[in-house]
Amino acid sequence: MPSISRLAAAAVAVALLAVTATACGPSDDNADAKPSPTPTATSGDGGLQLPTALPTSIDDLGKWADALKNGGWKDWDKDKWLRDAADFINPIIEDLWDADRLRNADGTPDDEQQVDVRQADDGTTDPEPGPIRAQRLATPYHDASPATGKLLFDMPDGQAVCSATVVADPANPGRSNLVWTAGHCVHAGAQGGWYRNIVFVPSFNDQGLSGAALQGAGKEQLAPYGTWWATKAGTSQQWIDGGGESSESSSAYPYDFAVLKVTNPDSDTSLEETVGASVPVWFDAPTSAGIDAMDIRGYPAAAPFDGFGYQQYHCAGDPVRLALDPDAPTMHWLGCTMTAGSSGGGWFARGPGGKPALVSNTSIGPQDSPRWLAGPRLGSEAKAIFDAVRG
Repeated sequence: MPSISRLAAAAVAVALLAVTATACGPSDDNADAKPSPTPTATSGDGGLQLPTALPTSIDDLGKWADALKNGGWKDWDKDKWLRDAADFINPIIEDLWDADRLRNADGTPDDEQQVDVRQADDGTTDPEPGPIRAQRLATPYHDASPATGKLLFDMPDGQAVCSATVVADPANPGRSNLVWTAGHCVHAGAQGGWYRNIVFVPSFNDQGLSGAALQGAGKEQLAPYGTWWATKAGTSQQWIDGGGESSESSSAYPYDFAVLKVTNPDSDTSLEETVGASVPVWFDAPTSAGIDAMDIRGYPAAAPFDGFGYQQYHCAGDPVRLALDPDAPTMHWLGCTMTAGSSGGGWFARGPGGKPALVSNTSIGPQDSPRWLAGPRLGSEAKAIFDAVRG
């Protein structure tokens, strides 16, 4: 087995919330719009007081409905934007993600993560891999890749999209409610905080229809297995402190991963039971030098794709190593022409026992032309976050 890069020491940062519906949108941005006091519960990290009696329907929100429909943003003020690990809030609003919102979400937080990167000259970076043209995944997606899906959420500029994967929960075999994605799909990094109204839609647009064909589609066609709200979230402290457009971004990308625990208010069964599949996470897998082949999946949206990420694509090939920072783990690197929107999508390899396992997620790609993607190697930091969120 080839040698494995040294893992940088890092602190765990996760949001551990004891309640399903957490604090409400505008209350952190606009004191005048704050709801009436309600009973509170302390978050698992002990620092955030969260209301326990929250609305679960748009009809119950009254004057706050319009604000929450748009993410609840008063302005883009970093000091008022919940950003710490314990600050994650995502109230379940059952009527929010209707067919129009699911269909028209067209933002991508990875517009600013799709950057040109400077490689570390320390012997752990390989030559740039040749581009592999992304191929449409066979339909229905539920048969071809039942554990994959689309992540939708609100940023200050509007609705946005990423990709994500149902991952196995060792403590609940066959009944996982865990989803893996990129850190920048749930948290803006150094210049911001947690996004809002985060939902996972497994097998989004299961039949792979075009945007034109979806114009009259109902929610059951866009989200045949439901919309699953994030109730817990965890990402790395490196991403929170240095992700995005910061001077530390090169050292943050190797930690650009996130874990969500989700629930569907319309279902009594787990996510894994609903979709019939999950994928184990292979922590401490070899670097790309020790893995012969990977398959990347996701819903690319940015040009030359449809702008919305309606259809699922994949790239398969031989990965190589990319080192951005000599003090951070080496990333996986694969030639692939998918673009923004595919961020957070799973990277799969043949794991222990010969079965497919998730070894990474899409994090970055070049800004000038879509020809490669890179994702973090999942080591001890990722494992600690995973264990905390599922606990």
